[in-house]
Order: sequence, then C-alpha cells, then structure tokens
Amino acid sequence: EVQLQASGGGLVQAGGSLRLSCAASGFSFDDYAIGWFRQAPGKEREGVSSISVTDGTRYYADVAKGRFTISGDSAKNTVDLQMNSLKPEDTAVYYCATGSRWLTLIQGEYTYWGQGTLVTVSS
Repeated sequence: EVQLQASGGGLVQAGGSLRLSCAASGFSFDDYAIGWFRQAPGKEREGVSSISVTDGTRYYADVAKGRFTISGDSAKNTVDLQMNSLKPEDTAVYYCATGSRWLTLIQGEYTYWGQGTLVTVSS
C-alpha cells in the first residue's frame, strides 16, 4: 500500500524557515516524481515544487523560486522541502504527492496523496 506522510509544519514568523518532510512507504521514490502542493484557506490547491529523485531533476513554481529547495533521499524514501524567507502568503496546508512519471505540478498526474501539514506564517 502506497502511503505518504507530510510533516514538519508549524508556526513561524515572516522571514523564518521551516523544513517539511515527506515520508513514503509501499514504494520507492525512485519510481515516480514527488510533488509538493499547498492549499491556503479559501484558495485552490497549487503546485509548489517537484523532484525526480532518480536523476535529481527539480522544478519550482514561481512562488517557490529562490526561497524553497526540494531534495530527496532514495535510501530513506523521504523528500524534503526547505522553505526560507517565509511570507504570510505561504500560510497553507502543504501536501506531498506521488504517482507521476513526469516532473510536473499538474495535480491530475499524481495518483497518491498524503495528509497535509499546516504551515502558518505570522506577520
């Protein structure tokens, strides 16, 4: 059974940092791309970043460029999202997902979704 668990969220002041982690079980991160998505209150879910762990290819949405870094560890079956220079606009529930063979943030390409972890950035 494929399972994903996002963790590491919390409350942080603007300008601070958080490191989110996605732990996988039931499959290897080498098989699929892993994506991070987020949903702010009253907003549509949006893509943040994705990674192909096998070759290390990374993609960042505009909201993440220059501030967030995605990384993967195939041995541990974990993918992390290091978030720096956080803004109140980053407040959202963050989800990790897998199942896509492509490095994409198109949500329909992802088959499996984990529970989200809440990130709250205060001003």
